Amino acid sequence: MSACNTITLNVAHTYAASPCAVYDAWLNPERAKRFLFATDSGRVIRADIDARVGGHFLVIDRRPTGDAVHYGVFLELRRPRRMTFCFSVAEHDHNADRIQIDIEPLGEGTRLTLSHEMCAEWGNFEEETRQGWAHVLEGLERELDGMIAVMPALAAQAASEPSKASAP
Repeated sequence: MSACNTITLNVAHTYAASPCAVYDAWLNPERAKRFLFATDSGRVIRADIDARVGGHFLVIDRRPTGDAVHYGVFLELRRPRRMTFCFSVAEHDHNADRIQIDIEPLGEGTRLTLSHEMCAEWGNFEEETRQGWAHVLEGLERELDGMIAVMPALAAQAASEPSKASAP
């Protein structure tokens, strides 16, 4: 971030999935397309993710009011515990916000804590921003729950199909 007074908001969510599944969903374009910056009234039409330090991401949600463009650069990627990226709604925004995602294992799942550091001049949008991230994290939960539901079905299907190795 360039020089400005900042405020930090935090949002946390708990998942039934493993830390690796939570982390990887953020960086998988096909999965991210279903929850990352996706609104109920829009449709994500593009999700480009170059998952490496210095790599960029671009997510475009087509909304009734026009396309919402979300852009960022990965600053830190430590699978499956942390990712940090700068984030803005314009590719050349010099006051990009800083997002840090910390992922910690729980007994039967994972806790994700997202910290969003932004210029204090945008403080009027703090609650709206918090709600937006809560919506993203809830969408991630639906995506992960969908993955968990598919796994037993795929395992059952694989078990019922004859193996080529056992064929005479």
